[in-house]
Amino acid sequence: MDLFMRAAIEEAQKGLEENGIPIGSVLVYNGKVLGRGHNRRMQKGSVILHGEMDAFENAGRQTASVYKECVLYTTLSPCPMCSGAILLYGIPKVVIGENKTFTGEEEHLKLRGVEVEVLQDETCINMMTKFIKDKPALWYEDIGIQHS
Repeated sequence: MDLFMRAAIEEAQKGLEENGIPIGSVLVYNGKVLGRGHNRRMQKGSVILHGEMDAFENAGRQTASVYKECVLYTTLSPCPMCSGAILLYGIPKVVIGENKTFTGEEEHLKLRGVEVEVLQDETCINMMTKFIKDKPALWYEDIGIQHS
């Protein structure tokens, strides 16, 4: 398994250990992790701290030239909010752990010139499948869907 996807999975596992949502992400520049993060909406009472947004935040302020050479690794297909940040900062490539449990805005990213690679990693799939089964209301809240 890729070193950077492994780091994203470690972040997702941290989220799960914190009673949050197991989605992790790392932002990589020139073979080094600039920022890493995990979904911390529950832990921080945040409306925006998805895994990708947390990784961007933890990477700190960067110049456009840095972002344009980054790769974002995320354990789950990016939602509209996170895809917007990817496009805003001109991230050229996104590596996704899996999109079987949720397919985000991959087609939109591709249409805008972002290279999208989906790994269908079993660890990512199993982690999200179990989480969605165990905590459906929390999952639906995270993706903005009302759960009955």
